[in-house]
Amino acid sequence: MRTRLAGALVSVLALALTTTGCQGSGHASGDTRSTPAAAAVADRLEPLTGVAAPRLPVTVTSADGRKVTVAHARRIVPLSGSLSEIVFTLGLGDRVVARDITATFAEARALPVVTRNHDVSAESVLSLRPDLVVAETVSGPQEAMEQIRAAGVPVLVVRPAASLADVGPRISAVADALGVPDAGRRLTERSQRRIDAVRAALPAHADHPRVAFLYLRGSASVYLIGGAKSGATSLIEAAGAVDAGAASGLTKDFTALTTEALAKAAPDALLVMSKGLDSVGGTDGLVKLPGVAQTPAGMHRRVVSVEDGVLLNYGPRTDQVLRSLVAQLYGNGTGAKR
Repeated sequence: MRTRLAGALVSVLALALTTTGCQGSGHASGDTRSTPAAAAVADRLEPLTGVAAPRLPVTVTSADGRKVTVAHARRIVPLSGSLSEIVFTLGLGDRVVARDITATFAEARALPVVTRNHDVSAESVLSLRPDLVVAETVSGPQEAMEQIRAAGVPVLVVRPAASLADVGPRISAVADALGVPDAGRRLTERSQRRIDAVRAALPAHADHPRVAFLYLRGSASVYLIGGAKSGATSLIEAAGAVDAGAASGLTKDFTALTTEALAKAAPDALLVMSKGLDSVGGTDGLVKLPGVAQTPAGMHRRVVSVEDGVLLNYGPRTDQVLRSLVAQLYGNGTGAKR
């Protein structure tokens, strides 16, 4: 997910995804407040039906300021899991010919991977004869992206997702470039309606729990706490909670997880990616990290886990992510599909 985990985290995330695989969410025995999130967020997508054939060619303005003309969209290569999810959910999954390592949902799993660790392989992309590449502004290396452009392949660049407010604009950007703007509007409306339904059904609670987003990769000894720019704040707040890291004054994306940082954040719950939780030995291992057991979250073993490939995607399945977060925080699900 080349979104807010880009930059300092991107190589660590790529390593973790390649070594831990695409499926499974295990918790150590003794967990009391965590719920298997992989069962809560569907592994398969829900594509729109009745989508008209793309009306092409179209010329759109890419997020990098370039004008991009899309003449055909028969062989599409999205370079992030989030963008792949959007293309598939727009009903155009049969046109996708490759994926990057973060596209872990069932429909994409058999496609060839065109990234090495997390860097784009221009040779792998071009070998599949794409007529459109859809990328994030953080997709790279830049030399690979320029090599793809030099081969005459249109490259649409989309701004990374940072919050719930980005769900609609990202869907629209992709749909417009694929010549299916009406489908983009339908998917945007459906996604927003479902997110709104979850928020409207939040359970009544007197307080707003403080939730700290932790990035964990035990195999690499990487333990970080999210701040105001981690990308999780919007999701946490939509669940009726407070981003403990941001509220404690952490202004960057991530900061090293220390006893002092945890004490200042004083989280009531910990939000983690499922494979990150696995990598430290489940909740039993998590509470052994310095300072965790002394927090309210550690004392009550209140851990919320969501599958890595979807947590911060801010796309068509974000309502499911939010529903899972709410259910794990408060003990019941909300927001039926409509």
